[in-house]
Amino acid sequence: MTFGEKLKNARLALNLSQSELAEKTGISERSLYTYEQTGIMPRSNNLRKLADALNVSVSYLLDEEETDQHKNVDEELFIANSKNKYGYKGAKEATEILEKASALFAGGELDESAKELFFQSLTEVYLDSKRKASEKFSKKQRARKSKSH
Repeated sequence: MTFGEKLKNARLALNLSQSELAEKTGISERSLYTYEQTGIMPRSNNLRKLADALNVSVSYLLDEEETDQHKNVDEELFIANSKNKYGYKGAKEATEILEKASALFAGGELDESAKELFFQSLTEVYLDSKRKASEKFSKKQRARKSKSH
């Protein structure tokens, strides 16, 4: 399936018109029409907006042989959120966590709801621990501690 076909199918699966998707993403209706009809690829920032708005992975949209719309969506969002909140180091840590967690599934069969529950729990624990660490070791707290010594 081509990029344009996948884009259109994902949009229709959410019962969105091109104008609704345009409003949701900030991408013009004309551009959306062009992407769907010709398969012309958008710039990377528009590609990310489309994937997020349609709740599909970028890899699904780009890879003509990929058939799983939701493959890597949670992982991509987890890494992106980690990067937004904690910079490149956060994205690197999130990637390492995902790589280690995938080893837990090696050779085993888990249904999608069990995987989703595991992933949501892992995300919550990671983001909560990062938040607590940033509160505990904030610049103000370190400055106060160094002045008192």
